[in-house]
Amino acid sequence: MTDMGMDLYKAIQYLSVQKEKLEQIIASLEELQRSSAPGEDVAPSAANRRGRKSMNSAEREEVSKRMKRYWASRRKHENTAGSV
Repeated sequence: MTDMGMDLYKAIQYLSVQKEKLEQIIASLEELQRSSAPGEDVAPSAANRRGRKSMNSAEREEVSKRMKRYWASRRKHENTAGSV
């Protein structure tokens, strides 16, 4: 992978992690908002949402492929760095 490709990959990884964190924060704030507004009806599915969102099989497959590429690039990088 080129330097620019690796930088782009790292940027995407970083932004994905930040996105997950933001989604968790938003979910927490929405829960706080619901609990502080008495008398309002809350949809049961929204009230039960906690933690990470579940992934469907296609999303799991995508993550699996992405992580395989990630670890392959790490192994490749370690092999080239170790042979210097």
